[in-house]
Amino acid sequence: MLPLLLFLLFAVTTSAATQPSRNSTTGVGGVNSNSILVALLDSHYTELAELVEKALLLPTLEHVVGDNNITIFAPRNDAVERGLDPDFKRFLLEPGNLASLQSLLLFHVVPRRIHSSHWPRRNYKTQSSPIELSSSSSVHRTLCRDEQIRLDRDASHHKVVHSVKVVKENDIVRVDGVIHGIERMLVPESVISEFNRRRSLRSIAAVLPTGAPEVDPRTHRLKHPAAASASVPAGAPPVLPVSDALAPGPSIAPAPAPGPGGAHHHFDGEAQVKDFIQTLLHYGGYNELADILVNLTSLATEMGRLVSEGYVVTVLAPNDEAMAKLTAEQLSEPGAPEQIMYYHMVPEYQTEESMYNAVRRFGKVRYETLRLPHKVTAEEADGSVKFGEGDGSAYLFDPDIFTDGRISVQGIDGVLFPAEENAKEAVTTKPTVARPTAKVVAKPRRGKLLEVACHMLGAIGQDSRFTSCLL
Repeated sequence: MLPLLLFLLFAVTTSAATQPSRNSTTGVGGVNSNSILVALLDSHYTELAELVEKALLLPTLEHVVGDNNITIFAPRNDAVERGLDPDFKRFLLEPGNLASLQSLLLFHVVPRRIHSSHWPRRNYKTQSSPIELSSSSSVHRTLCRDEQIRLDRDASHHKVVHSVKVVKENDIVRVDGVIHGIERMLVPESVISEFNRRRSLRSIAAVLPTGAPEVDPRTHRLKHPAAASASVPAGAPPVLPVSDALAPGPSIAPAPAPGPGGAHHHFDGEAQVKDFIQTLLHYGGYNELADILVNLTSLATEMGRLVSEGYVVTVLAPNDEAMAKLTAEQLSEPGAPEQIMYYHMVPEYQTEESMYNAVRRFGKVRYETLRLPHKVTAEEADGSVKFGEGDGSAYLFDPDIFTDGRISVQGIDGVLFPAEENAKEAVTTKPTVARPTAKVVAKPRRGKLLEVACHMLGAIGQDSRFTSCLL
């Protein structure tokens, strides 16, 4: 009788002790606060918990936890964040591939309790002769449709799940489940097949049909098959003019023309522009120009790209004395420094000798500039070359400061502006001449009484006798 009473007292005490834990719930649905699902969300497996929330799997897991004990194989955070292939991770996180992400995560959950002691063991013949006789493995159904995982041990006798090493056995243990830490993610065959199918379709869709017309993104014109297939000889100039390389920017200019120098047998424009800037600084008197090219604008970088792509350029470089004459109004407008410098860049390779010979032979020569469609005029004057016209002209002051076959720098003693801007500036600064105003003499005003009298005299025809009535 006494043993029976003790047994009943123990049963009542156990029921009362467990009752509060059953009624205490957390914010995750109606699961117990001591549930393995709550432990997962609060654990250090933050990447897996975040994916579970993104995949909208919380209701599904709550239902499973309410009916069964579960086992979760949780990969480490770095395995989820950096261990996955970037294309595969992008595929999983696309909104249209939610089903694949859910399948991947459910593949890590087994609807039964698997403790570390439940792993199969490897059997050996004897201790002195460790020849393996058998290796048993256990297969368990997962929540991922019909997919199954296999528990086994590797050659080093480490526990593995689906060939992935278990790094933390029984890491988190709760009444309704267990979490084991694994080395990397488990990927079911169904998700791999779906990913490969999508990738193959994408690669097929990216192939243009044979003979389809191609549009050049820089010129917006159809490419000619013969021109596209023709090889550019070494050192040849670019196919497109420099204006196409500058619009909308050198970053999408034509492909580099093969030439000497550089790691890929292209022109090393960046190094050449650096040499050109260093030469300006060492030469002296052109610090303002170097500052504009490097600091105030990105023209030095653009010049480097142009030279790397096979173009040549001649810079008409105003000295510091000329740059000091620029007003704040001329430099304050957006893009003004770039436009001024573009007008001083000629997309040809010219030296002092070649320009002087040209103006001696042809008189006036108009050179194209990078400031389209403006051109700069050159002519012979006093045994030198004069650029521009009128008061806005400048003389070739320091010839051949830098000449390397791709970049030529010629020093001038003034800042050049297009002829239209010079004319407009002259109109705005022209003094206004005051016109003489004609003298206006006011007529004498008659009084009211005199006006009435003149009116009465006019009625009888006698107003002409009085001079006051004739005014």
